[in-house]
Amino acid sequence: MSSNLRFFVTIVGVALVLITAIILKKGRVPVKYSLIWFFSGAVIALVGLVPGFLESISKSLGFLTISNMIIGVFIIILLLITMSLTIIVSGQKKKITLLIQEISILKEKYDER
Repeated sequence: MSSNLRFFVTIVGVALVLITAIILKKGRVPVKYSLIWFFSGAVIALVGLVPGFLESISKSLGFLTISNMIIGVFIIILLLITMSLTIIVSGQKKKITLLIQEISILKEKYDER
Protein backbone atom coordinates (compact mmCIF):
# COMPACT_ATOMS: atom_id res chain seq x y z
CA MET A 1 0.00 0.00 0.00
CA SER A 2 1.39 3.39 -0.90
CA SER A 3 2.20 5.81 1.87
CA ASN A 4 -0.28 8.38 0.48
CA LEU A 5 -3.09 5.83 0.61
CA ARG A 6 -2.12 4.73 4.13
CA PHE A 7 -2.06 8.34 5.27
CA PHE A 8 -5.46 9.07 3.71
CA VAL A 9 -7.09 5.97 5.20
CA THR A 10 -5.67 6.75 8.65
CA ILE A 11 -6.90 10.36 8.46
CA VAL A 12 -10.38 9.20 7.42
CA GLY A 13 -10.56 6.76 10.34
CA VAL A 14 -9.35 9.29 12.91
CA ALA A 15 -11.69 11.97 11.50
CA LEU A 16 -14.64 9.58 11.75
CA VAL A 17 -13.85 8.85 15.39
CA LEU A 18 -13.40 12.56 16.21
CA ILE A 19 -16.60 13.61 14.43
CA THR A 20 -18.52 10.88 16.24
CA ALA A 21 -17.08 12.04 19.58
CA ILE A 22 -18.09 15.64 18.87
CA ILE A 23 -21.63 14.64 17.88
CA LEU A 24 -21.88 12.43 20.96
CA LYS A 25 -20.64 15.22 23.23
CA LYS A 26 -23.28 17.60 21.84
CA GLY A 27 -25.95 15.03 22.69
CA ARG A 28 -27.20 14.60 19.14
CA VAL A 29 -26.89 10.83 19.19
CA PRO A 30 -27.12 8.30 22.04
CA VAL A 31 -24.07 6.29 23.01
CA LYS A 32 -25.50 2.98 21.82
CA TYR A 33 -25.98 4.34 18.30
CA SER A 34 -22.54 5.89 18.15
CA LEU A 35 -20.72 2.64 18.92
CA ILE A 36 -20.96 1.39 15.33
CA TRP A 37 -19.40 4.65 14.14
CA PHE A 38 -16.57 4.41 16.68
CA PHE A 39 -15.95 0.81 15.65
CA SER A 40 -15.96 1.71 11.96
CA GLY A 41 -13.54 4.58 12.47
CA ALA A 42 -11.22 2.41 14.54
CA VAL A 43 -11.19 -0.32 11.89
CA ILE A 44 -10.47 2.21 9.15
CA ALA A 45 -7.66 3.80 11.15
CA LEU A 46 -6.17 0.37 11.96
CA VAL A 47 -6.17 -0.57 8.30
CA GLY A 48 -4.17 2.57 7.57
CA LEU A 49 -1.78 2.15 10.47
CA VAL A 50 -0.96 -1.54 10.01
CA PRO A 51 -0.18 -1.99 6.31
CA GLY A 52 1.07 -5.57 6.53
CA PHE A 53 -2.25 -6.69 7.99
CA LEU A 54 -4.20 -5.51 4.97
CA GLU A 55 -1.64 -6.88 2.52
CA SER A 56 -1.79 -10.38 4.01
CA ILE A 57 -5.59 -10.37 4.07
CA SER A 58 -5.88 -9.07 0.52
CA LYS A 59 -3.47 -11.72 -0.77
CA SER A 60 -5.27 -14.51 1.08
CA LEU A 61 -8.64 -13.37 -0.27
CA GLY A 62 -7.31 -13.09 -3.83
CA PHE A 63 -7.47 -9.33 -4.39
CA LEU A 64 -5.06 -8.09 -7.05
CA THR A 65 -4.48 -4.68 -5.49
CA ILE A 66 -4.79 -3.39 -1.96
CA SER A 67 -6.97 -0.49 -3.08
CA ASN A 68 -9.59 -3.02 -4.21
CA MET A 69 -9.44 -4.53 -0.73
CA ILE A 70 -9.91 -1.11 0.85
CA ILE A 71 -12.95 -0.46 -1.31
CA GLY A 72 -14.29 -3.86 -0.27
CA VAL A 73 -13.73 -3.04 3.42
CA PHE A 74 -15.53 0.30 3.00
CA ILE A 75 -18.46 -1.42 1.29
CA ILE A 76 -18.71 -3.99 4.10
CA ILE A 77 -18.59 -1.25 6.75
CA LEU A 78 -21.29 0.71 4.92
CA LEU A 79 -23.46 -2.40 4.70
CA LEU A 80 -23.07 -3.01 8.44
CA ILE A 81 -23.96 0.61 9.19
CA THR A 82 -26.99 0.39 6.90
CA MET A 83 -28.12 -2.81 8.60
CA SER A 84 -27.76 -1.31 12.07
CA LEU A 85 -29.68 1.80 11.02
CA THR A 86 -32.42 -0.38 9.53
CA ILE A 87 -32.74 -2.21 12.85
CA ILE A 88 -32.91 1.12 14.70
CA VAL A 89 -35.59 2.49 12.37
CA SER A 90 -37.61 -0.72 12.78
CA GLY A 91 -37.52 -0.40 16.55
CA GLN A 92 -38.51 3.26 16.36
CA LYS A 93 -41.45 2.39 14.08
CA LYS A 94 -42.74 -0.13 16.62
CA LYS A 95 -42.41 2.41 19.43
CA ILE A 96 -44.23 5.08 17.39
CA THR A 97 -47.08 2.67 16.60
CA LEU A 98 -47.42 1.79 20.29
CA LEU A 99 -47.37 5.48 21.23
CA ILE A 100 -50.11 6.29 18.69
CA GLN A 101 -52.27 3.47 20.08
CA GLU A 102 -51.78 4.68 23.65
CA ILE A 103 -52.62 8.27 22.71
CA SER A 104 -55.74 7.10 20.88
CA ILE A 105 -56.90 5.17 23.95
CA LEU A 106 -56.28 8.19 26.20
CA LYS A 107 -58.07 10.49 23.77
CA GLU A 108 -61.05 8.17 23.65
CA LYS A 109 -61.23 8.07 27.47
CA TYR A 110 -60.93 11.88 27.62
CA ASP A 111 -63.70 12.39 25.06
CA GLU A 112 -66.08 10.12 27.03
CA ARG A 113 -65.86 12.40 30.08
